[in-house]
Amino acid sequence: MDNPMSSSRPTLVNPPGLYDPAPNGYSHIAVVPAGTRLAFIAGQGGETADGQLSNDFREQVRQAMANLLIAIEAAGGQSSQVAKLTVLIVDHSEQRLGILGEELTRAFGEQVKPACTLIPVPRLALDGMLFEIDAVVALPGE
Repeated sequence: MDNPMSSSRPTLVNPPGLYDPAPNGYSHIAVVPAGTRLAFIAGQGGETADGQLSNDFREQVRQAMANLLIAIEAAGGQSSQVAKLTVLIVDHSEQRLGILGEELTRAFGEQVKPACTLIPVPRLALDGMLFEIDAVVALPGE
């Protein structure tokens, strides 16, 4: 019998003719199987449970990833069921893109990463906030 969790995993595709996005931590396409439910996870920043926010970009990304994984689990999902991420970065740079890729691998493992859009922004909701990430998760149908 198939694992019901695996049946909702999106198919991640990087078609010929497009560059390989893997080094930057994402896939070009995520196809969600018919009959799945979608969970939309709000943007998660680098705040700890008590509201503390580091000044360090990498620490904010690492905490935001941890927060995202908590939210995904609370929705009944797991990282392999994430179809789409949206990332907002203040003062985006190639260096910050590299940190994002490293932290995505740390949080999601070596698996192929979901589709993702990165948007450079001038600021985020809170003073000192440098990073925010949201997700769409494909959950098993009921």
